[in-house]
Amino acid sequence: MAITSKDLQRLFDLIAENIAAHRDHLCELDRAIGDGDHGLAMDAGCEAAAKAVAALDPGQAAPTAAFNAAAKAFLNAVGASSGPLYATAFMRAGAAVKDRPDLRDEEFVRAFAAMAAGIQERGKAEPGQKTMVDAWKPAADAALDALASGASLKQCFGLAERAALQGCEATRDMTAAKGRASRLGDRVIGHIDPGAASAAIIIASFTRFIHHHDS
Repeated sequence: MAITSKDLQRLFDLIAENIAAHRDHLCELDRAIGDGDHGLAMDAGCEAAAKAVAALDPGQAAPTAAFNAAAKAFLNAVGASSGPLYATAFMRAGAAVKDRPDLRDEEFVRAFAAMAAGIQERGKAEPGQKTMVDAWKPAADAALDALASGASLKQCFGLAERAALQGCEATRDMTAAKGRASRLGDRVIGHIDPGAASAAIIIASFTRFIHHHDS
């Protein structure tokens, strides 16, 4: 069953809802190794993105338009830190499915993988540096590998969610090479990266969306 712009409205609503539910926890994680506002920033960005996508006429707007609207709204709501990263992610997703009126399974996975690639390239980060890339890259790799092996969309995103959670948890034992946390040296060991934690929530939202869409 193809994924339409109307479906993407539900996806962005779900992401915003799940980030809002974990806002305080994300701030708590960020207080340990950052400035404590990651949950607030992600909540503002995801809410703005969901509202922007909801404002589109799904009968007229292609999936690319939905991703581009989300990118612009997220960046306007969150100017620093995660703002440019997620704006790039959504723009890359839109570019990956340009001119498509709706998305088949392969196209949706490729849009998801394009998000991860955009975040990694914009942030100039590699896995192991205690960033959101530690959740996004293994999730995208898992989804692409599953797709290539003939797995269903549910299976692709189930594996992506598991990989993201494992990647997020692995940041607990890392030192940070990027951002404010990098100044703290070994003091960040024992703390989960808040960006990886919010990434895992977003990726879990994709999985939940697919389960509802395909049921």
